Amino acid sequence: MSEENRIRSIHELDLTVTDPVYPSPSDWRDQFIYFLLVDRFNDGNEETPPWNGIKQNGWHENKAGVAFQGGTLQGITAKLDYIRGLGATTVWLSPVLKNRPEPSGSFHGYAIQDFFAIDPRIGTKEDMRALVRAAHERGMYVILDIVVNHTGDNWYYQDDARPVYNHGGKQYEFGAFRSEHPPGAYDADDAVWPAELQSIDCYKRRGAIVNWNDMDESVNGDFMNLKELDLGNPIVLDTMKAVYKYWIKEADIDGYRIDTVKHIEDGAAASFCNALKEYAESIGKKNFFLFGEIVSDDETLRRYVGPRTQGGEQLQALDAVLDFPLYFVLEEVIKGFVNPQVLRERYDRLKRLYADTDASEYFVTFLDNHDQMARPYRRFLHGGANPIQVVLGIGYLLTVPGIPAMY
Repeated sequence: MSEENRIRSIHELDLTVTDPVYPSPSDWRDQFIYFLLVDRFNDGNEETPPWNGIKQNGWHENKAGVAFQGGTLQGITAKLDYIRGLGATTVWLSPVLKNRPEPSGSFHGYAIQDFFAIDPRIGTKEDMRALVRAAHERGMYVILDIVVNHTGDNWYYQDDARPVYNHGGKQYEFGAFRSEHPPGAYDADDAVWPAELQSIDCYKRRGAIVNWNDMDESVNGDFMNLKELDLGNPIVLDTMKAVYKYWIKEADIDGYRIDTVKHIEDGAAASFCNALKEYAESIGKKNFFLFGEIVSDDETLRRYVGPRTQGGEQLQALDAVLDFPLYFVLEEVIKGFVNPQVLRERYDRLKRLYADTDASEYFVTFLDNHDQMARPYRRFLHGGANPIQVVLGIGYLLTVPGIPAMY
């Protein structure tokens, strides 16, 4: 996108939709989701060796050592028939928005610098539109992974300090936005965009999370070096709503997976989700799918999904959550480490927690993903399992309650 055509402010947006949109499925439980990390999937070059976890022939080797490997949106479009041939009906993409231009460290896409631009290392806005159009032509859907509560490392604390979380409530001193230009003359790679986020009042400035189990820290602290937004500030919350309405309009997206939901205040998350659902329905997507990442137990997840009669600041607009309680036991059962009784106990627990409804619509089930690979034997689809075990695992997801997702 040329400098003069860049979107700099949410006030420049026209969210009116004139062309017909691709309708949502009537029930997301009929879908099979294929999740991929955009940079690691395919670069569109048929001569490129397939990814197998080993750096080879320059494709998985980068001078910076750790970062971008070359996967693109065009590369994904070229492989849609392959994905559809697996039986998958929905593609869930890792974040595609523009990260900081450094060569390393944010290939995952979660360190956003410009919420209105596609990262040029993976493609363009037209590439994103073309991918979604091609998916829709095949009867498939596209879900984007999005970040609501933080930005990339777009500014630094005073004296370039790296403070840890401050429980006293005091904010650390702001240093400056990372930039080669003065405020008021920032270019596309400077600071953060849209311009509404270029104020220190948009950020909590409490330092980095140390104790991830402390709710105060997890909601108010920086996610490592990613700067925590203050969603209690109406300007910030309205900005994030506008940003993600924009991408529904621009690319005809079918759903969002919301990152790190438990790091978002309940009220802000509910307001965000409801605004997105209302907008999507207003343009013809009556079952736009919103599901969240909440690494926790069944009792905690129950706060975020279920009947809409719950009171208080519950996340009633989330359609589903990733099924971490199943993830924590399924691999061990399939590999014979744990008695299958734990699965029966888990489903009995769901019957108790969701006695008045069908819990199957509230869970996106999975074997593993780009984050959950820590334990030595927990590499289900990454070379750590016999192929028969992989087939058993995916077959299990396809035949039990929930919306199956494969990484």
